[in-house]
Amino acid sequence: MWQAQRSRQETLALRQQLIGSSCKLFFSNDPVKIIKAKGQYMYDENGRRYLDCINNVAHVGHCHPDIVKAAHEQNQLLNTNSRYLHDNLVDYADRLSKTLPEKLCIFYFLNSGAYHGHLTSLIDISPYKFRNLEGQKEWVHVAPVPDTYRGLYREDHEDSVTAYANEVKIIIEQAQEKGRKIAAFFVESLPSVGGQIIPPPGYFQKVAEHVHKAGGVFIADEIQVGFGRVGRHFWAFQLQGEDFIPDIVTMGKPIGNGHPIACVATTKEIAEAFAATGVEYFNTFGGNPVSCAIGLAVLDVIEKEHLQAHAMEVGNFLMKLLKEQKTKHPIIGDVRGSGLFIGVDLIKDQAERTPATEEAEYLITRLKEEYILLSTDGPGRNVLKFKPPMCFNMEDAKFVVDTIDKVLTEMEKECLNQQKTSTCST
Repeated sequence: MWQAQRSRQETLALRQQLIGSSCKLFFSNDPVKIIKAKGQYMYDENGRRYLDCINNVAHVGHCHPDIVKAAHEQNQLLNTNSRYLHDNLVDYADRLSKTLPEKLCIFYFLNSGAYHGHLTSLIDISPYKFRNLEGQKEWVHVAPVPDTYRGLYREDHEDSVTAYANEVKIIIEQAQEKGRKIAAFFVESLPSVGGQIIPPPGYFQKVAEHVHKAGGVFIADEIQVGFGRVGRHFWAFQLQGEDFIPDIVTMGKPIGNGHPIACVATTKEIAEAFAATGVEYFNTFGGNPVSCAIGLAVLDVIEKEHLQAHAMEVGNFLMKLLKEQKTKHPIIGDVRGSGLFIGVDLIKDQAERTPATEEAEYLITRLKEEYILLSTDGPGRNVLKFKPPMCFNMEDAKFVVDTIDKVLTEMEKECLNQQKTSTCST
């Protein structure tokens, strides 16, 4: 058992008193107090172990000893900014370059990713953020998510790739008619908040063609899905095909296994154009020796423990088990993913595919009671998202799917007992 300094209720009371209310908690009605973690497991103040199915930040496992050692050893020697020469910075950039297409060879380091951001300039281009604020600015254009399950063009469309890419083309043309130019197209390589979406292969190539023709650049956001998570490739954008190379790649979260480090990779041409503006880029913590030592250690662990191949093997097994549940439980509308990035789309009805939001919320609450940490995402908050630490294994996969089966069976029995089919998912 591990003893916490305060009880859970005391900690919660202090948080409510001292921390801004906009800083949300998981399971806000009954939050979990976590005091220790190792691998794919987290432990509360009473020593109870939870299986972590969602923490892609602890990419190679919570508190991995190699990462802790690298941070400690470098901290004992030096930590300063990148305005001094240091081998860790160039060694790390060199190692990252070997994982990317040759064209992406210039790096900028910073201490946090720009996934949705807190700057107005980033909030303005994130529907996830601006939909709750002042709304969409006239210079921002939002393309439909290339979702072939519940989007505009679905799995039965004759050419969903071209259809979704043409939506981007239309947006560009409409912007140009208003006298605007296109600066950039931003996209998560696999949209996560959008609902664990897997864009159809070839979509990025066609979009990039339209964007480049309009004078813009293509930016692939790998902050949630990079570093081998998708199994078949090191980077999720590579799922689109070998012929696709983005102009800019952003990376963060898993890059430092929980340590605040992030990076932007781009081409020489774009880097030189940026330098020509005369604006100096400097980030106090970006590229410091400790962060780079940790980044190098993460790459070492991914390679040494064969985590990319492991993600493919375990992910395929997890997908197989989940698809078996789809045939048993009508509430499961779709199972999609690659490697250890998987979404389970819960629906109220097969025909309309109405998001089963309340049911999804109930399910993850019950899973927490069974010591499994899972969460929902997507516009309807109905998609179960699996993005566990990469050490998540076959036994974990079976445990979580067996428990989902158990809870869904309970839900179905309760629904029948109530004999109120209007409130039941079928």
